[in-house]
Amino acid sequence: MPQVSANGISIEYESFGSTSSPAILLVMGLGMQLTVWPEPFCRELSSKGYHVIRYDNRDTGLSTKFDEAKAPSIPWLAFKGLVGLPIHLPYTLRDMADDAIGLLDALDIDAAHLVGASMGGMIAQNVSASYSQRVRSLTSLMSTTGKRSLPGPDRQVSRHLFLARPKNGNRDAVIAHSMRTIELIGSPGYPVDEESRRELASMSFDRCYYPAGVSRHIAAIIHDGDRRERLGKISSPTLVIHGREDPLIPLAGGIDTAKHIAGARLEIIEGMGHNLPEALWPVLAEMIAGHAGQADGD
Repeated sequence: MPQVSANGISIEYESFGSTSSPAILLVMGLGMQLTVWPEPFCRELSSKGYHVIRYDNRDTGLSTKFDEAKAPSIPWLAFKGLVGLPIHLPYTLRDMADDAIGLLDALDIDAAHLVGASMGGMIAQNVSASYSQRVRSLTSLMSTTGKRSLPGPDRQVSRHLFLARPKNGNRDAVIAHSMRTIELIGSPGYPVDEESRRELASMSFDRCYYPAGVSRHIAAIIHDGDRRERLGKISSPTLVIHGREDPLIPLAGGIDTAKHIAGARLEIIEGMGHNLPEALWPVLAEMIAGHAGQADGD
C-alpha cells in the first residue's frame, strides 16, 4: 500500500476505483486500522462510481507513530475532563481532522464525500465543521456528539475494553481479547462466527499491534469534548447512520448528532451494533452512495 506525507506525518492509505470519479474518504475509529473497512465493502462502494480511499489514522497501523509521547492515564484524563482541568496531549481530534485534509491535498482531491465510523465520525464532524468547502457530503456512522449526559457504553463492554486488556502483548492473549471485543460490540442481528472473528483479530495483530496509540486516541476523544456547537456550523448534506442495538455508542448518540446538524437525515438499522457485518455491506454501500449521489445532484 502507498504512503504520503501530509500534515507533518506519513499516512498509509489504499484506494479503489477510478481517480477521475468523485472521492469517498473513509475514516476509521478508535485504534482501528484501515483494514477494518473491509476490502469487499470498499470495492462495492467504488463499483457505484466512486474513488474510495481508506487510510490508517496517526498512531495506527502503518501510519506515523508517536512513540516519544507516553501513553496517558485514561482515568486521570477522564477526571480532568470532568472537572474542567487543562489536558495536554501530543495531538487532538482536530489534528486528526487536519490529517484527513492533508491526505486529500496530497492526492490532489479538492473535495470528497466523508464517511466516518465511531471516532472516525467525530474526526469527520470536525473536518466538516472547519473545512466545509472540502466536504461534498458527510456520513456520520455509529458516532456521537460528545454531549456528556448521553448514555455511555454497556457496562460489560466498558469492563472488557478498559479493564481486561492484555498487559503483555502476548499474541494469543491479544487475539482472544479482540475476538471477545468483536463479539461484545457486534450486531445481535448479524453475528460474526468464531472463525471470522479469529481471522480479523489475527490479521489486525500481525499487521500492527500498537496499544499505546489506542490510549492516545481515547485521550484525544476526551479532550475534544462536546461538539454540538461545532455541528451547528456544518453545511454539507449529512446522513447519520446508527445501529439500534449499538452497545458501545448507544443510539442516542446518533439521534443527538442528527438533531444538531441542519437538515441531517437519520437512518436507524435494526439489529446492527458497533461493527460492519458482511450482511449489511450492500445496505450500507447503497445508503452511502445514494447520499453522495444526492449531494452531487445525480
